[in-house]
Amino acid sequence: MTQVAAIDCGTNSIRLLIAEASGGRLTDVHREMRIVRLGQGVDATGQFAPEALQRTRSALVDYAALCTVHGVDRIRMVATSATRDAGNRDVFFAMTAEVLGDVVAGAVAEVITGVEEAELSFRGAVNELDSAAGPFVIVDLGGGSTEVVLGTDTVEASFSADIGCVRLTERCLHSDPPTTAEVAAARDVVRERLGEALRAVPVQRARTWVGVAGTMTTVAALAHGMSSYDSAAIHLSRVGTDRLLTVCDDLIAMPRAQRAALGPMHEGRVDVIGGGAIVIEELAVALRERAGIAELTVSEHDILDGIALSIAG
Repeated sequence: MTQVAAIDCGTNSIRLLIAEASGGRLTDVHREMRIVRLGQGVDATGQFAPEALQRTRSALVDYAALCTVHGVDRIRMVATSATRDAGNRDVFFAMTAEVLGDVVAGAVAEVITGVEEAELSFRGAVNELDSAAGPFVIVDLGGGSTEVVLGTDTVEASFSADIGCVRLTERCLHSDPPTTAEVAAARDVVRERLGEALRAVPVQRARTWVGVAGTMTTVAALAHGMSSYDSAAIHLSRVGTDRLLTVCDDLIAMPRAQRAALGPMHEGRVDVIGGGAIVIEELAVALRERAGIAELTVSEHDILDGIALSIAG
């Protein structure tokens, strides 16, 4: 078997999957996520902050050590929305080459386009879904962008909307809790960005909505009334639209301290999950109106699994 490592470096988090690959299937060896907020301030400044780069480097050094311990043969690290936007990304690339090159010669992060990000998210999410439930609309809600993808076994249409929980929070949601005017402004931004996605992707053909990444799964955990986050129980669980909207309304209105006290809430999501909840609400309403979809299915398998599958051959 081949030992592969996938690293997904987004606007908010950096995640690692080490897996055994055989016959186009993955067996998890180790999964880990850390909130590093690489995209801190990028929407406003167009640059990576030095402290954000240092947080990311520290996490990556630990990931590289794990790769060495587990005898990884192949590594692929992808960077997404924040890195696409940062003017000083060469500093980031040099750092990843230095750290990862000690594990696999020549390894370095790569920036992928929104289309590539959507395809990898789709591949990771549908790998174990029953195609009879398709077409699927896969939504990867990240810190800086939201990918909307339609397909059953292959991607039929996709769009990367330039909005995510970190970007939306930094742009619009400045108060604790957000004011009515701030929430209204945020909804306007989300509707504009998602409007582009929904014009490009014929979601009315979808039968099943699948949400991936941490904002989606955290909201699902809260909807299920979990006292702590349980990834096994979350994976492929379903939440009805009405319940989803209630949970999102509550999150948007909560002060930071109340969100932080919620059992399934990761501390690195506390300040931005309200922005993510606004995106989820707008998606839920649009998909119910356009496709008659009345529930969200959440998956723990996402772009990280797609990255690993891409080097598993």
